[in-house]
Amino acid sequence: MMYGNRDWGVTRITARPGKYAYGMGLGIMLVDEVYPGFPGDVRNASAYPFPIQYDIAAGVDIQQLVYAEDKSACLEPILAAARRLERMGVRAIAAECGYFAYFQREVAAHVEVPVFMSSLLQVPLAQQIIGPQKKVGVICASREQLTDTHLHSVGIEDEDRVALIGNREDHPIEEFANLWLSDQRPELPTADYSIAEREFLTLCRKAIERHPDIGALVFECTGFQPFARAVQRELDLPLFSWSTLLDYAYSVVNHREHYGHV
Repeated sequence: MMYGNRDWGVTRITARPGKYAYGMGLGIMLVDEVYPGFPGDVRNASAYPFPIQYDIAAGVDIQQLVYAEDKSACLEPILAAARRLERMGVRAIAAECGYFAYFQREVAAHVEVPVFMSSLLQVPLAQQIIGPQKKVGVICASREQLTDTHLHSVGIEDEDRVALIGNREDHPIEEFANLWLSDQRPELPTADYSIAEREFLTLCRKAIERHPDIGALVFECTGFQPFARAVQRELDLPLFSWSTLLDYAYSVVNHREHYGHV
């Protein structure tokens, strides 16, 4: 982020108790997996216009977080990552995978900074802006793994107005499997942008064909938003992603100044 001048409102500095770094933005906890992300993926810091501090939820891999029926072993490593991020001085905490929604309430109760564990937090807002006759289409990695606990933890109560579309069940995309599925990815995980974009567009197009009453889309997965602009260009719908959530989260903890004239 580039500034033309310093903030003249900052005239004196005082330590924040227990915080090691200053001028921080968002703290993001990652799953304990090694794979790349295109710009726009939450794992790739280069496309975001604010500071990002990463930490790893040690031992919490995709299998444990998404597919394991008993997720209790994930809680302490997640809370520990949240504590480290808070101590470092981040202004808010987010996470890499939308299935961290399962622990939204626990993490929010554990730290003093705002917590945005999943892009699914935006579903209730999306429901409000499109009117009662329409549904919110949630494009997720696996709809079978998105439980009532995930939904209720982020405030989704009107489930009848949610259409779940799963990449894994409804239109498997090999480029994503090469990155995120430990039993399918190569030794050096790799993906081709143009192929992934084409296949993801097909997934979203099929979702609208299957659910013509969808009035907005929410992307659960942090790896989907590199393709959000292409999807919106084609489908012309309100679209909520991790990018919209993180932009909002940063604005909540670091409100911008307004420059203009009358």
